[in-house]
Amino acid sequence: MTVTLREVREEDLPIFFEHQLDPDGRRMAAFPGRDDRDQFMAHWKKCLGDKTGVLNTIEADAQVVGNIVYWVEADKGKIGYWIGKEYWGKGIASVALAQFVPKIPTRPVYAWVVKHNLASIRVLQKCGFQLDGEESYPSSDGTIVEELIMKL
Repeated sequence: MTVTLREVREEDLPIFFEHQLDPDGRRMAAFPGRDDRDQFMAHWKKCLGDKTGVLNTIEADAQVVGNIVYWVEADKGKIGYWIGKEYWGKGIASVALAQFVPKIPTRPVYAWVVKHNLASIRVLQKCGFQLDGEESYPSSDGTIVEELIMKL
């Protein structure tokens, strides 16, 4: 399987929207996502207009399988990625992150990952991220989300 990265295009956004609707993906990311398509598209179009970040589409064998992004928030460089559920467990995230890390303009860079997302923790570790701290906070449904802060 050939994994490649390229700049995000508007035609990728409907695929990203469908990926983030998956309840298992949301649970693994501890992220509620955006159910409203217009809000999702507006968010991504705003991101596409911000030239300080790095936004890439992940392709596997020329199929759009997810996205990987870098942005700065509260003076910290942050990285995030989302792979469509049908592509989990194939090593795509690890390859994509390894290709993406050299594109990130600053160090350190951080990733937040929920403690129960062992696969994503492993992806980050394979690419050199190390534990930098932990956070807990209440989610919108009142449960406590426990996250690891990983740093490269």
